[in-house]
Amino acid sequence: MNVRSLVPLVLLAALLVGCATPAARPGAVLHGDAAHPAQAAGWVDTRLYFGLGLADKPEQGVSEQSWREFLDSEVSTRFPDGLSVIDVYGQWQGKQQTSPERLRSKMLVIDYPDTPANRAKVEAIRAAWKQRTGDQSVLRVTQPADVSF
Repeated sequence: MNVRSLVPLVLLAALLVGCATPAARPGAVLHGDAAHPAQAAGWVDTRLYFGLGLADKPEQGVSEQSWREFLDSEVSTRFPDGLSVIDVYGQWQGKQQTSPERLRSKMLVIDYPDTPANRAKVEAIRAAWKQRTGDQSVLRVTQPADVSF
């Protein structure tokens, strides 16, 4: 067998080895930290949307200080390992309204292992906000997440 006929076999072998080896996760540097795993299965990404008040009346509604107090007392105590908060603009139209309200809002993003205990924590956060503000709803969007720290 000559060298030219070996080249396709070597390329095929390299390709097959590459397919059989799990892909490395670029940037995953933490190891042995259960709260921030290098690779995790069974995690979800939850986004909660909190209305703070009318967009054209920023002096009314929930202040930044009140939001931070809520975050510290109701959210960070339940998910101390990390979360994100994003300022967003939202609209909401209640059942009896003829047009939507334009709202200053916060979007809270939490990634966590999908367990009954963690789902209960999320529901407790939503309930606490509704009790505190009188809001009818806190929108929740949850989907599977491929997590790597």
